[in-house]
Amino acid sequence: MRRLPPLNRLRTFEAAARLQGFARAAGELSLTASAVSHQMRDLEAHFGRALFERSHRRVQLTPEGRRLHEALARVFDALEAACADVALPAHDQVLAVHCAPSLAIKWLGPRLRGFVDDHPGLHVRLSTGADLPDLGVRRELDAALAYADGRPRAGVEVVPLGAERIAPLVAPSLLPARARAAALIRQLPLIDSTVSPLSWSDWFALQGLAMPQRPRTAFDRAAMAIAAAADGLGVALESTRLAARELERGELVVLGAQAFRPCVQPVHFLHLRQGPRRPAVQAFVDWVLQAAASRTRRE
Repeated sequence: MRRLPPLNRLRTFEAAARLQGFARAAGELSLTASAVSHQMRDLEAHFGRALFERSHRRVQLTPEGRRLHEALARVFDALEAACADVALPAHDQVLAVHCAPSLAIKWLGPRLRGFVDDHPGLHVRLSTGADLPDLGVRRELDAALAYADGRPRAGVEVVPLGAERIAPLVAPSLLPARARAAALIRQLPLIDSTVSPLSWSDWFALQGLAMPQRPRTAFDRAAMAIAAAADGLGVALESTRLAARELERGELVVLGAQAFRPCVQPVHFLHLRQGPRRPAVQAFVDWVLQAAASRTRRE
């Protein structure tokens, strides 16, 4: 027998923590506020520690309460998805994919309709987040697409999505006519993409140039750095795969495309549990790798 507190208490706790109040949780669960409060005291007695800090008409999670809520939120999300899957018609299938936010917005999302159209009986569930989920724990996920994280993990197969070009990207409006790229890169504002596998210091070292020592604007998402460069904030050092639309529209250009040494390396990685795969998962893997290879050839 599993050593768990009563599940209705956990459900009530999740609602109270998510809604940040006993009265709100009572309304969602069709209980009275006093019933919610009583259940939470029972749960705290079970754990032998406080889960909420109580004040007049307000409750706030303790550190232990926050840890429990973070874990329970994932569990209830998985339960909700599992129940939704059971309710699907028997011939339908579900594919759950986690993707790095910028890749989801800039690359996967714009292409996903082609995959969905080719698999009309498949329900695709796409979640995003900067942290790579543990596929050994998150069993509801079929695959994960990670940014700059190709580290091997036990029981997980990691497949690079091909090498990508990482280049200085700039709005054409910032480029004066007949200016030399080496001079411009020393003068123009630089934009940091803080999670990029290639930093500006690495890039300048590769080019044999001294890095300018001046303030830089930083973003923790590649998509934000690319958007800032397109808006004329400065030069972003990012993947041309992620900036493909801006490059095709002429909103960005590669600064010194012929003058600087190219930087090419794997940036995005497909993570899969090892072992046999469902046909839907294999179809997605084949499609992603084909789409990535097609983009790499054009770059």
